[in-house]
Amino acid sequence: MAKYSSDLDGAFAALADPTRRAIVSRLCEGPQSVSELARPFDMALPSLLKHVRVLEQSGLVSSEKTGRVRTCRIEPRALQEAQSWIHRHVTEWEKRLDRMEAHIHRMKTKRH
Repeated sequence: MAKYSSDLDGAFAALADPTRRAIVSRLCEGPQSVSELARPFDMALPSLLKHVRVLEQSGLVSSEKTGRVRTCRIEPRALQEAQSWIHRHVTEWEKRLDRMEAHIHRMKTKRH
């Protein structure tokens, strides 16, 4: 369980930054070179590479260098693990809200 938690910590920490979230969104459309990823951002290439490294360390992104071109791609498994964690918590809160709604409905019914 500790590794799973550590993996999630890394994924959520990486996704806490808006630039990294934008990179992940772009990579969800398909693999891109670092220069393609850098186009919409107003930052130097070394700064963008730092973001890519953080995403790689978190397991959300992988990259491969062929000649002078580094191509990045999303790692769906890491995103699926984060989605699964979120889904479990959303499901639990929905159950709690359903129980509260049922309780409120019973209380209203008792009043009338």
